[in-house]
Amino acid sequence: MRFRPALLLILLSLPACTGLADGANTVFNFLRSDMNARAAALAGSFLAMTDDPTTIFYNPASLGTLTGPRGTAGFFKNLLDVNAGSLAYGQAIEDAGTFGAGVLYEHYGTFTETDELGNALGSFTASDMAISIGYSNTLDDNLYWGGAVKFITSSIAGASSSALAADIGILYCIPDSRFAVGVSIRNLGRQLTTYLGTRENLPVDASAGFSIIPKGLPLLLNVAFHNINQDVNSFGQRFRSFSVGGEFTLSKVLQARIGYNNEQRLDLNLGSTSGLTGFSAGIGINVKTYRVDYSLSSLGSIGSLHRVSISAAF
Repeated sequence: MRFRPALLLILLSLPACTGLADGANTVFNFLRSDMNARAAALAGSFLAMTDDPTTIFYNPASLGTLTGPRGTAGFFKNLLDVNAGSLAYGQAIEDAGTFGAGVLYEHYGTFTETDELGNALGSFTASDMAISIGYSNTLDDNLYWGGAVKFITSSIAGASSSALAADIGILYCIPDSRFAVGVSIRNLGRQLTTYLGTRENLPVDASAGFSIIPKGLPLLLNVAFHNINQDVNSFGQRFRSFSVGGEFTLSKVLQARIGYNNEQRLDLNLGSTSGLTGFSAGIGINVKTYRVDYSLSSLGSIGSLHRVSISAAF
């Protein structure tokens, strides 16, 4: 008898460390993870960020704010032997708008396949991947709209599932006040093929957020509310999923970042004290047209997550 993958499928269907309440009812939950180091250091509060191709994963409307061709690649060291990463690129085409592409992947390592008596039969792997193509343009002065379509695939022990989904968003910028506000809905779609014949929902996420540079401060402040579409018992609970991030420009070369994810802290509180659960921090080093980012995210007693990203302007 082959190793039954059902239990592992349940485990892998959970978010990679977000602890979302409805995670067990959805598939492809790796889409919830922050793969890029800059975004992770800001606790995923990336809804109204500008001039960064990583925004294709958060709010495709922000692609329209790219000041030139930009690309980024990131590596994410998850718990145990799970490795993940991302690629993103965006470029404006004159009189046509801004186009972008992105890839998210997560590899869960190699597992020993056994029969019901524990006898080894071999090994198998499990992985997830999503490929996105995005577009953004202006609706009016400083008002951007955008969308992205993505193909999602997941496999484990010879079984696989795939889906087609879309992200949509808007972004409004007020340059004089250095303020931007964005809204996005991600992962709208359905499975094309299913695991074991069971159709599951995609992790749809309706989010809203803003960013602002306070006058006289070298600080970019980001606030985002996630999963506003979740079923909750009270109106107040609808806003428990928020994140806050601050990016401090210390010099032309160095940036420091800190973030806080409220839902993660609440859901991963395993004892009398939460410690630094839900907090994240990181740095960015700028060298000419390149930037190297590092982030550290705390899951409290569970462990910590490390991410590294490299970005370039072309």
